[in-house]
Amino acid sequence: MTTGTRLAIVPLGLTLAAFFVITYLLCIVYGLAFADQGFHRTLMPMLLPGFSWLTWPAFFIGLAWSFAFGWYVAAVFAPLFNFFVGRAS
Repeated sequence: MTTGTRLAIVPLGLTLAAFFVITYLLCIVYGLAFADQGFHRTLMPMLLPGFSWLTWPAFFIGLAWSFAFGWYVAAVFAPLFNFFVGRAS
């Protein structure tokens, strides 16, 4: 990585939000395909507040949380990255 490279929050936020939404959808598909393994009972409530398996409102709550987590990571990570890149150059 070259010094002076800065991250823009909006592209990073959209990228991470899309990544987390796709990951969430894959987890839902996995939970539906392998319901007997209990993935949804143990992991989902810890990661997604308000999520319960599987109703339409809970599905959309989980989708919204996944999108919000992507923006949260971008909003924290990009300024920190830009700060340290600025200090390194």
